[in-house]
Amino acid sequence: MSKLRFRVVETAFKKKPVAVAAPAERPSEYYAKYVFNKEKMFRYLPSKVYAKLIDVIDNGAPLDRSIADEVAAGMKKWALEMGVTHYTHWFHPLTEGTAEKHDAFIEHDGKGGVMEEFTGKLLVQQEPDASSFPNGGIRNTFEARGYSAWDPSSPAFIVDDTLCIPTIFIAYTGESLDYKAPLLKALRAVDKAAVDVCRYFNPEVKKVVAYLGWEQEYFLIDEGLYAARPDLLMTGRTLMGHDSAKNQQLEDHYFGAIPTRVAAFMKELEIEALKLGIPVKTRHNEVAPNQFELAPIFEECNLAVDHNMLIMALMRKVARNHGFRVLLHEKPFKGVNGSGKHNNWSLGTDTGIGLMGPGKLPEENLRFITFVVNTLMAVYKHNGLLKAAISSATNAHRLGANEAPPAIISSFLGKQLSQVLEHIEESTKDDLVSLSGKQGMKLDIPQIPELLIDNTDRNRTSPFAFTGNRFEFRAVGSEANCACAMIALNAAVAEQLVEFKKDVDELIEKGEPKISAILEVIRKYIKICKPIHFDGNGYSDEWKEEAKKRGLDCETSVPLIFDSYLKPESIRMFENTGVLTQKELEARNEVKWETYTKKIQIEARVLGDLAMNHIIPVATQYQTDLIDNVYKMKNLFPGDKAAKLSAKNLELIEEIADRTAFIKEHVDAMIEARKVANKIESEREKAIAYHDTIVPAMEEIRYHIDKLELIVDNQMWTLPKYRELLFIR
Repeated sequence: MSKLRFRVVETAFKKKPVAVAAPAERPSEYYAKYVFNKEKMFRYLPSKVYAKLIDVIDNGAPLDRSIADEVAAGMKKWALEMGVTHYTHWFHPLTEGTAEKHDAFIEHDGKGGVMEEFTGKLLVQQEPDASSFPNGGIRNTFEARGYSAWDPSSPAFIVDDTLCIPTIFIAYTGESLDYKAPLLKALRAVDKAAVDVCRYFNPEVKKVVAYLGWEQEYFLIDEGLYAARPDLLMTGRTLMGHDSAKNQQLEDHYFGAIPTRVAAFMKELEIEALKLGIPVKTRHNEVAPNQFELAPIFEECNLAVDHNMLIMALMRKVARNHGFRVLLHEKPFKGVNGSGKHNNWSLGTDTGIGLMGPGKLPEENLRFITFVVNTLMAVYKHNGLLKAAISSATNAHRLGANEAPPAIISSFLGKQLSQVLEHIEESTKDDLVSLSGKQGMKLDIPQIPELLIDNTDRNRTSPFAFTGNRFEFRAVGSEANCACAMIALNAAVAEQLVEFKKDVDELIEKGEPKISAILEVIRKYIKICKPIHFDGNGYSDEWKEEAKKRGLDCETSVPLIFDSYLKPESIRMFENTGVLTQKELEARNEVKWETYTKKIQIEARVLGDLAMNHIIPVATQYQTDLIDNVYKMKNLFPGDKAAKLSAKNLELIEEIADRTAFIKEHVDAMIEARKVANKIESEREKAIAYHDTIVPAMEEIRYHIDKLELIVDNQMWTLPKYRELLFIR
């Protein structure tokens, strides 16, 4: 193995950038080349069918099944012209990845041959085995049937020789088994609730769209070095490895010159992403060595989620062309920054108004304040749920590690917006509103209408920060499906906007003028949700104490954090908005607990194997060499001098013995602890047992392995070290 390490290091050093030929056309010409978008629909569909389908996509009209055959015929014609031979329903099961089953277009023609067939029925529906995907007990192993159903709001696309049709995935009995179905329901709920509130200010509003702009962070590792690290191969992270003497302390990687091999990878990735209609815009080095970031232009939330799942698959594929492996794990390396996926979220109307941005007129700014405060209320009421939506076995390594938002949800607003809300809170109704004849409404709010929201500093310790015309949900993990966070956020905001309208309408019915009623409710809400507002250092111990006093969820155990999904207020919110039923929530939690357990289980098994079969044999061999040296010293030098010259070696021999003994004992104890935990029937209790007993044991074992790495002869050490993994590119 040590020979393998040096062989892959040498090979990695010699690698040159792979040449990437730029397309002859401008990006605008090949953009969405492989997407059945509106332009392709217009070309390949009859005009009446096109109009009906556009109504479904833009306005959420019910899908008329009678047009399915004609849509399928047009889609097939385009796909065949592009060289496609297969089709698949592409969906998002509860695995954080995507799934697809490829079927060829061919069917029997009844004459002993075949014909290329693709009907409306095949477009609209397939039957994947629902018991083969995580379902939380909704389906038994002998009850296999599930359905994938076409989502027309996200366009079909081509990958290699396959037409991919974005779909939802549901059980035979109708329960959601994926992320897309509840996401679409949450987006519909926030659309309806926000439209009702918007009409206080503009009766013309017919639709509100949730927008998402994700920022995908990732590491790139040479594939040879990756292959020589079984822990990276099996778990996506290094389960051992001492800090490199140089890591990110010089702060010289962030926004620095992009390494040439990486630049070639990024170039090809961007070209392929644009062909798939993913509007990638930004690329740069991130803080840690060999860490990078990619970000697109904002898109409608459902489409943005699909594009993020697609880009993660594309990154893995393109990386192989350049001799890299992509690491999307939230914390692949200890001691350097992990990777997140900031979710920039906002709402906008079909009339072209961004609801999270201030305007020029007082009424526009009241609308802006209304939506900001209601968002804060939703985050305050459901802060535990939002934390549960971004929690996982992998993201737990990153949150609270003084490199990412802490595991307490709070919202940074900036000095100016904070002052505005404070002013509203402290003012009386008469102070704020004066109605005087033709002059209409006046709002006595300082700095409005010239509100410059971006003129205060950003707070990178805030998990949910207001950043000018959007909220940035910074706590989302790099390998997560954005949908999980977006389901919880949009559903919570939808519920809150419904509550807001109810409160305002009650005051209006009592004779209160509309603007006064809105302001009165807003002022009440600002006071209620004040605990969620925090502009200070989220990493400090003082904040942890303060957050407890404020009644915010401060739980750090991931299995216990998941309990927030099953709190009465969470169940009520999801059911009232029509997003998820109690049965679906219970099933999803079963999946979350089970997934947590399995991830820790795999890590523990890999760590035990590496410790016993790689680390201890190497350390023992080096110890034997030291012992041999001590004996030779005794034969070569007089007793006193030999003792003096061998003193350090004797210390090392003893230290190796102590550390290897500790590792052996604790690996055995960890195995026994797993056996005990595995007998627990409750998935929740089993996950808690793994969190409480296995995770700490792994950290203890790692500590001693990392110390041995500093002692053992570098020539003997079998696993590529951090300095090689992080700095060879």
